[in-house]
Amino acid sequence: MLRKYFITGLLILVPLSITLWVINSVIGVMDQSLLLLPPQWRPENLLGRHIPGVGTILTLLIIFVTGLLTKNFIGNYVIEGWESLLNRIPIVNSIYSSVKQVSDTLFSSDGNAFRTAVMVEYPRKGMWTIAFVTGVPSQDVQKHLQGEYVSIYVPTTPNPTSGFFLMVPKADVIELDMSVDVALKHIVSMGVVAPETNTVTKTLC
Repeated sequence: MLRKYFITGLLILVPLSITLWVINSVIGVMDQSLLLLPPQWRPENLLGRHIPGVGTILTLLIIFVTGLLTKNFIGNYVIEGWESLLNRIPIVNSIYSSVKQVSDTLFSSDGNAFRTAVMVEYPRKGMWTIAFVTGVPSQDVQKHLQGEYVSIYVPTTPNPTSGFFLMVPKADVIELDMSVDVALKHIVSMGVVAPETNTVTKTLC
């Protein structure tokens, strides 16, 4: 009986503790934007104490204003000039262009990354895992492949931010009738949190 109560307590406190830790870490990182302000304008100097979350509001405001400014002609002109400058700097240009391509793919409203959850045999035949379609191989890669291929990302468990990039035959990939969010929960929980409804599979087309 005591063991049952102990496990119940863990099931309640562990997810809550991890959630609070993640939120606190994110807020801590976003609060670093306060360093952009002159020292006399910072909350600890104006109010006499540090207030967690003020930097988060400032960060969100900066993101919003940046997006607002870049939507007009002048903003686009400035961004193009800035990107042109970065692309002329060795090393920096390769890092910036790579990160920008990934962010454009992930956060763009018309992007296709992580829009489809699939099943694929990995790491060997007979063993299956959940992955996400990220697109198709480039033309230069395609000419070395026979048949139609898709690019997929296979996340690791329980940390889906690391994983493996694979190019596999399209015929070997099975599309899942589940959302990306549900698939991620299934992966992070190591299969403990199963989809609420039975998953229907179909060949990816």
